[in-house]
Amino acid sequence: MPFLRRVRTRVLLVSVLIAVVMTVTGGSLLIVRDRVRRHVEADLSGDLEHSLTTFQNLQRQRREELTHENALLADNTILKALMTTSDKPTIADGAVSLWKVAGCDLFALADGREHVLTVFTQGAAPSDVLIHATEEIISRPRQHYISSDGRLFDVAVTPLYFGDEMQGTLLGYVVSGYRIDTDVLGMISHASGDDAAFFAEGKVVASTLPAGLQHELARKNSSLPAGGQIAEVSLGGRKHLATETDLSSEALGDLQLVVLKSFEPADEAIREINKLVLLLGVGAVVLGSLLMISFSRIVTQPLETLALGVQAFGLGDPSHRLPANGTREVQELSDAFARMRDEIQANHRALLDSERLATIGSMASSVSHDLRHYLAAVFANAEFLSSSHLTAQERGELLADIQVAVDGATELLDSLLILSKGGAAFHREPGSVLRIGEKAVALLRSHPEAEGVMVRLDCDDEAGALAVVDAKQMQRAIYNLLLNACQSAHYAEGRREVVLSIKVNDESIELSVTDSGRGVADQIRTSLFQPFVSNGKQSGTGLGLTLADAVAKEHGGAVTLVSSRPGETIFRLTLQREFHGKDAKVVSER
Repeated sequence: MPFLRRVRTRVLLVSVLIAVVMTVTGGSLLIVRDRVRRHVEADLSGDLEHSLTTFQNLQRQRREELTHENALLADNTILKALMTTSDKPTIADGAVSLWKVAGCDLFALADGREHVLTVFTQGAAPSDVLIHATEEIISRPRQHYISSDGRLFDVAVTPLYFGDEMQGTLLGYVVSGYRIDTDVLGMISHASGDDAAFFAEGKVVASTLPAGLQHELARKNSSLPAGGQIAEVSLGGRKHLATETDLSSEALGDLQLVVLKSFEPADEAIREINKLVLLLGVGAVVLGSLLMISFSRIVTQPLETLALGVQAFGLGDPSHRLPANGTREVQELSDAFARMRDEIQANHRALLDSERLATIGSMASSVSHDLRHYLAAVFANAEFLSSSHLTAQERGELLADIQVAVDGATELLDSLLILSKGGAAFHREPGSVLRIGEKAVALLRSHPEAEGVMVRLDCDDEAGALAVVDAKQMQRAIYNLLLNACQSAHYAEGRREVVLSIKVNDESIELSVTDSGRGVADQIRTSLFQPFVSNGKQSGTGLGLTLADAVAKEHGGAVTLVSSRPGETIFRLTLQREFHGKDAKVVSER
């Protein structure tokens, strides 16, 4: 039991430690995750802005290169001569070689009225929409993007003069551009480490994302905040930060640029941090558990020793050792308990001495009257015997009275001996309980207390009432019960009757003594079988019931109060028929 208590204490301490460490670890994980996430979002937001700036710078450089190439073409005399013809087929034929020299994705020539004369594009043939968009961009020199047929072009427009720009004649315009496709965005993405996508009229016209993610992004594009705001978007089950730039003011139609930054590297870093914090938490739990177990041995073991000492003292063992080590508080508590234990023992010894003296006084008070009576009878009769005028018959009568007094004193002393030595004087032999009861009844009838009381003996099995008993002591026990019953019967309002009933069982014999008196007083029912307890008797030592109960217990039974009401008071003495006690000499055979 103490071992289990120590285990429970240590398990409780370790459980508290684990709960604290887990709480701190979980809180740390949440705090670290939140701080890292905010830091990562800030970094990613900065990266997105940097990526957008990088894209715009690269676009500006490409556009400057186009403008420079257009300026070289505008100074080409062959082109100027071609444009002076104002013949559209001639210009279209002559422009083929110039387009091949320029090597751009989009090449167009327009007259001075901004009407497109010819357009060349890589891939699909130019449509009317593209021609119209080219004329629109000539009229709006600040615009640089053309979106047509699912293609997006970044273009530059340069006027073509005959002579110088200030005083010459405007011959037309040279338009050249390159297509913004996955390859172009790939170079930008490689430079910034991000993904990008162009949307025209709500459709993806160029993107570095896989086709599946392009469709998913197209569905979520309308929910992205405009104006350069950063939002979180999930693509393919992975989180991204996205920012959208509206280019509609610089292009024909609706055009947006979306730049995406993946959260995957940041999430991986967060997962690594979580693993590290968890490992630290597990290490803290293991180390803390070892420290707590060691600490519990230092702190709780003295407390457990003190608790065992208190428990042992409560069970009557004042010699159990108390802890001599431990914390200062434990030592102070141990010293205080030791002082308290010594005081309790001293008070207990004093109380026992007081009770012993009180018991001796009560016994002396109870026994002295009868002893004086017996001694007075012996002294008086002995004094009469000294007279020379007595006849032989008178001397015999006096001697008989002296013998009765001596026998009474001897019986009184034997009773005290039985109570004090716990049955050491018992000698059991097989005998008839019925015959013992008859002797007790016969002896009772000669007692003055039995005068006027009808005493009756009943037995349900006269032949079978055999048991291993001390006949003399059992007779005295039955006699005492009958005498008490006679004394009680004197107070009966009607008939005065005492009945001794003997009932034989297989293993035991029950002797019930019933009287017609007024019953046992309430104030002594709980202490009936204690020595020197009586209620209103003019004589007697108060040892009758005590002696009867002691004799019954020595025979494996007891005396109990079965009923106590006016007209019927029943005391029952139970004894074992074959008792194997320490003093039993013979076991009866049936």
